[in-house]
Formats: sequence, structure tokens, C-alpha cells
Amino acid sequence: MRMSDKKLKTAVLVSGGGTNLQALIDYQQSKGDECPYEIVCVISDTKKAYALERAAKAGIPSVICSPYAVMGQEAAKAATRDEKRLAVSNAVLAECHKFQAQAIVQAGWLTVLAGDILREYEGKIINLHPALLPKFGGVGMWGHHVHEAVLAAGEKESGCTIHLVSAECDGGKILIQKKVPVMPGDTPDSLYERIAPQEHEAIVEGLCLLAK
Repeated sequence: MRMSDKKLKTAVLVSGGGTNLQALIDYQQSKGDECPYEIVCVISDTKKAYALERAAKAGIPSVICSPYAVMGQEAAKAATRDEKRLAVSNAVLAECHKFQAQAIVQAGWLTVLAGDILREYEGKIINLHPALLPKFGGVGMWGHHVHEAVLAAGEKESGCTIHLVSAECDGGKILIQKKVPVMPGDTPDSLYERIAPQEHEAIVEGLCLLAK
């Protein structure tokens, strides 16, 4: 058996800058044969994601599964949100089959997955959420929206959560949480700056946990 056969073949789903993808890539490169996972593909739901550049630099194949890419321009324009989600989810599932992915990591992925992919990869999809679930989760709670909500609620601490993905948005079993204090005078940006390094640690820990 080759060393790579022992590694958990993983698809990473992205929508933005890809700093958490970079953390996974850096860990994989630094650990070499000792890394328990191998990123076999990066999938984005938008062609504008800088994460695609990161994948290219690391020599990892990438695919765009935006509604327009998978449905076509006219069909995507006419489709409902649920129809788009299902079309994207089915396209992601097809790519995971193609690359023989055994696990999926949502690293700043904004499309809520639906349909067969949730059944086929049950217990094998993890998501990074930039708050301490079950608080500040659900549809619309992503990126700066989360940090704004935390500050508006007067919370004393925030952080990030790695959880299994289920049919309920941000509702799966919690695996890892890392906490940071909310400081007087914090802005969404300053709070994010404190949470980001914790995210990078948590996403690597989460995938290593899945691999074991």
C-alpha cells in the first residue's frame, strides 16, 4: 500500500480568500507523509474566489461549481435558491466522486449543501463556523455578519466551531471549539483578526480528527 493510500482523500469547498484552505495546505506540506489527509481537489461556488489561486500555487486541481457553471446562465437566473443549492450540491458530489474524495471540508463555503451529498457523506463533512455555535448560526450568519451580531449582542467571548454538516444549517454535532475574549472597543475587523488564527488551528485539528 502506498503512503498516499492511507491518507484521507479530501475535497475542500471554498467561496472566498481561502486563508483556512491555506492552513490545510501548509500543514499538509509541512508534515509530508505524516499528514493524515491529502487534499485531492478544491471546489469553489464562485469563479472569483482567491482560494482558487492558492490551490493552483499548491498544484491542487480546482473546479468551479457556481450555479451559472452547473446550470447555465438562463436556468440559473430563473432558478429558486433551493434549486440552485441542489444543483450546486449535486455538481459537488459528482466532483467528489471523480476525485475519489472520502471527506469534505467546508472552509468558508457559503452554499448550503442539500440532497444526496448529505446522505452519501454523512459524518464525513465538516464545516468551520466563525462563532461559538449554537449561538450566531444559521442562514445569513457568515463572515462579518457573525462578528457584527456577536458585538451587537454584547457577548464577552467569541471564537470558532468545527462541526459535522447536517441538513440543518450550522446544526450538526460540534467537534471542536476555540474561544477568544471580546475586547472593549472591538470592531468586526478586530474581532476577526483575533479569531482567524484560531480558525486556522481548528480546521486542521478537525480534519485530522476526521482522518483518525
